[in-house]
Amino acid sequence: MKASYFPQRIAIAVMLGIACLFAGNHIAARIAFDDGAGLILAIISRAGMTMLVLLGLLLWRREFYVPTKNKMAWQILLGVLIGLQSFCIYSAVMRIPVGLTLLVVNLAPVFFVLFSWAMGGSPPSRRALALMGTILVGLLVALEVPVLVSTPGALSAVWLEGVIYSLVAAVVFAGAMWITENRLALMPGLTRSFLTVAVVCALAVVMAACEILPGTASLPATHEGWMALLVLTLLYAVAFSTLFICMPRLNIARNAPAMNSEPVAGLALGWVILGQSLTGMQLFGSLLVVVGIVLLAYHR
Repeated sequence: MKASYFPQRIAIAVMLGIACLFAGNHIAARIAFDDGAGLILAIISRAGMTMLVLLGLLLWRREFYVPTKNKMAWQILLGVLIGLQSFCIYSAVMRIPVGLTLLVVNLAPVFFVLFSWAMGGSPPSRRALALMGTILVGLLVALEVPVLVSTPGALSAVWLEGVIYSLVAAVVFAGAMWITENRLALMPGLTRSFLTVAVVCALAVVMAACEILPGTASLPATHEGWMALLVLTLLYAVAFSTLFICMPRLNIARNAPAMNSEPVAGLALGWVILGQSLTGMQLFGSLLVVVGIVLLAYHR
């Protein structure tokens, strides 16, 4: 028997809570990184915990699905893309404010529309193009691009690296969305999620063991760093698992735009916990981006 949907107010509240948990994971990650924790260590920690939770759900539900060779190839590619996205997001969080990182990463739906078009799908409508233009303008304002370009010496290498990592994360996630929708849509969601985080965790462990990126598996220097590492692990695992468990009752097609509150939560938490404040114009630009993405999500 198909599970009934939650009332809309409850579904939106659940999705807002999940978005806040994901945002909190990135806040905790920044604290851990500032204390010396390695980026790959953080990925192993959160992916490993989430993998164990999903494995428990698989065993509890007794869902055993063996993908075909073709689907397994796409599944591995999906895991590689999500692993790359995780690496890029954390790399950006280390360099620029968390809220701005999440704002740029949430451009993934825009890239998904363009990517789907490039792969033979329908071209975006005029309304969609107008919304994407609004999002782009808002992003330029939020990142203070006009000010940085017009002010000699204001554009730092660290800022530029953080923005590039965020953009790459958005593009990569758009590709992961396309694979999920067009190549793995018929695979059971629990199996797909488990295999994805398993690939992410395996890649991170190999990178740490081979020291491909020296220093990225280093341990936190103090108890504060260890606590932040634990918090980011728990927040991510709880958010990911809750999203999966509640998904059949959330009416995602109708309420998915609520998940776009993650950059808003990131801005608020970054200000309260990390002291990462933005100017009035940056907040206005952030609002344009979030509103544009929400409207684009509702637009078919």
